[in-house]
Amino acid sequence: MHSVTISSIAVAAIAALPAVSAHGFVSGIVSGGKWYKGSDPNWFYGSSKPPTAGWYALNQDNGFVAPDAYGTQDIACHIGATPGTQSIPVKAGSSIDLQWNTWPDSHHGPVIDYLAKCSGSCSKVDKKSLSWGKIHQGGLLNDAVVPGKWASDKLLANNITHTVKIPASVAPGNYVLRHEIIALHGAGSTNGAQNYPQCINLKISGSGSGVPSGTPSTKLYKATDPGILVSIYQTLKSYKIPGPALWKGAKKAKRFAA
Repeated sequence: MHSVTISSIAVAAIAALPAVSAHGFVSGIVSGGKWYKGSDPNWFYGSSKPPTAGWYALNQDNGFVAPDAYGTQDIACHIGATPGTQSIPVKAGSSIDLQWNTWPDSHHGPVIDYLAKCSGSCSKVDKKSLSWGKIHQGGLLNDAVVPGKWASDKLLANNITHTVKIPASVAPGNYVLRHEIIALHGAGSTNGAQNYPQCINLKISGSGSGVPSGTPSTKLYKATDPGILVSIYQTLKSYKIPGPALWKGAKKAKRFAA
């Protein structure tokens, strides 16, 4: 439906995109020492979808999903997302690197990772059927100087790269990794938080037996959650990372508390 050739229409469409900050996307993934290309939003303007494990979304403006869309499937893997055509092999118990192409230093907030098992190939999965288990979360790391140091700042300082460990207890199979930054610079106002979900197909190997699951996409967050509707331009006594509790098979991440 969205596969078109480069033409004057496509050029005009690009020119018509709203001027926004370069928020970024996951441009590369490293697993087992091998680099894999992520899904560049400009796939939309090519003659066909390039093969990638990253999901294809309609985020050509590098935009976000706002809280008023939490009840829609856009919050799953970004706006209008459809599954990637490939999967990246990863061993349970190992870590993978998620490389963003860029991220603005003014956009502070948590970094969260989920897994959802596919029934069959993830390249054909219906995102409505995915049930997410949280395997990692990082929030406010230090509040010595407002607006504090956040997990997103750590990602930015680490060559715009986030490392996530796939728990050793995860059963082998096909999964979608949902990796997300939530920018809170405007979250002091209703509908001001900005979610940047990125989905990547994984083929996990190992000897575990656990399956992270529990929460459908549309139940992950509410617009009034204390970690979503919050002003970071003040000293925070605590910060509650939004979303469900960590999956029991994942080692609990540290969360800032005063």
